[in-house]
Amino acid sequence: MPLAPHTRDRLMGSVAQLIRAGRHLSTRAAAQLHGDLPSFGWALLLPLEQEGVLRCSALAARAGIDVSVASRQLAALERSGYLRRHPDPRDGRAALFELTGHGADALATSRALRSGWALTALADWDEPDAGRLADLLERLVADIDAAGSAQRGAQPVAAG
Repeated sequence: MPLAPHTRDRLMGSVAQLIRAGRHLSTRAAAQLHGDLPSFGWALLLPLEQEGVLRCSALAARAGIDVSVASRQLAALERSGYLRRHPDPRDGRAALFELTGHGADALATSRALRSGWALTALADWDEPDAGRLADLLERLVADIDAAGSAQRGAQPVAAG
């Protein structure tokens, strides 16, 4: 059964607010921890922590940004010592990026700060409610990813 328009609009409005709050939190965390480090850095550093050495194109895809934007942002992170660049041995024209110890420390510090904020925000929640929300958010993310994949796979309709 489809959602009522009011429920759909309320849900999507709440998701948009959650995204804005998350971005604001990321900006605050970056400013508090590392001064002028832009908040975009975390979207590029996390895949390096999780997956190891990656090319710029892979990092751009994971962050959902254009390769040219990722390239500029990676250069800034490299100058700040959060990652290092190496030539790709399989393709001399490409570079591989890896997280430095400084980058790993920054992620750990950021994660601890964000966890503290989350604990404060969820202090009045009980375990069943928090677990249910986590389950529903995971389901929402999976469904959004599936809908996006289906949309990318759809062929444009030709005008007749």
